[in-house]
Order: sequence, then C-alpha cells, then structure tokens
Amino acid sequence: MNLYLRYFDRETLVHSVEEAIDFLSSIDEIGMNPVLESDIRDYVESDVYYPKRYKIRPRIYFIIIKTEAATMQDFKEKRALRPSEGGNKERPASPAIMKLNEEREGWYEGDINFKRVLMVPGTGKFQYRDTQFVARVKARSGIDCYNRIVDHLRGRVDDRSQFPSAKGKNFHFTFLGLCK
Repeated sequence: MNLYLRYFDRETLVHSVEEAIDFLSSIDEIGMNPVLESDIRDYVESDVYYPKRYKIRPRIYFIIIKTEAATMQDFKEKRALRPSEGGNKERPASPAIMKLNEEREGWYEGDINFKRVLMVPGTGKFQYRDTQFVARVKARSGIDCYNRIVDHLRGRVDDRSQFPSAKGKNFHFTFLGLCK
C-alpha cells in the first residue's frame, strides 16, 4: 500500500508512513506534532480506503490517499485502482440495483416519497411538500413498478413536482406475489 499526499502544489507518492511523515515535516505550515503523527499512523493501518483530509487552518487542508499505484504517473492515470472481486475492472452493481432490475412478473407494492407542488390557498403562491404515495401495481420488476407509479402520478400532479431516483432511499418496493 502506497500513500499519495498533497498540500496545495506540493505532492508526493510514498511507500511507507515514515516517508509520509518526513514529507509533511518538511512543510513548515503543517506543524507536524505527535498527535497528528499518531492519527496518520492510525489511518494508514486502518482498513479505510477513502481519502483522509487534515485541517491546517480554516479552509486549508492536506490530503492523504491510499493507493496501489507504484509511481506518480500510475496514480495520475488511475491505473492502480483497488481490485474488485473476480478481477472485474468495472464497478460491481450494488445488491439494491440488482434487486431493482430483477425480472419477476407479479404484483408489487411501491412506496415513493416525492416533492409535490401545491398552491397555498391564502397567498396563491406555490410550495413543495413532501408527499408519500403507496400503490399496488402489476409489473415485471422493481424498476417497472417505479416507472408505472411515476407515470400515474405525472398525469395527476403539477408538472413542477419532483420525483426521486428509483435507486435512492425515497423509493421502496415489495414483491407481493405472482399474477393469476
């Protein structure tokens, strides 16, 4: 595991936490201290792979990124991305998306939370209101259930209403059973 460090236009790719601490110690503005050094060591030893950002002053940070890249050029060209299972270079689909696209004809109950445009009677102005809509539909998959519910709603609510993504947290569906 290598580390990419950047502070403004100063950047480096190092092969150990000691090299990273030496690089950061060479920058006077960072002010390396035992607490910061301990936190950097903890981050490097952890299983966390997202970039770590350290605050120096208000709106001034340096970052550390864990990488498999052997050289700076490999890192810049994104050649050393973390390997996924099976050696597949494409990002694997999440289980929720796979479940959404799973073909299974039958009855579904879909629950959607969307932003509905409504007129305020006293003022005549319009406002967005969170609205929950639940329906049972005959569909081929979760995404088909979503599409049928949204198509139904589009004809009955203001055009400015906003519908969430089927992949987001504001749409849920349950397979109820096969069609008879």
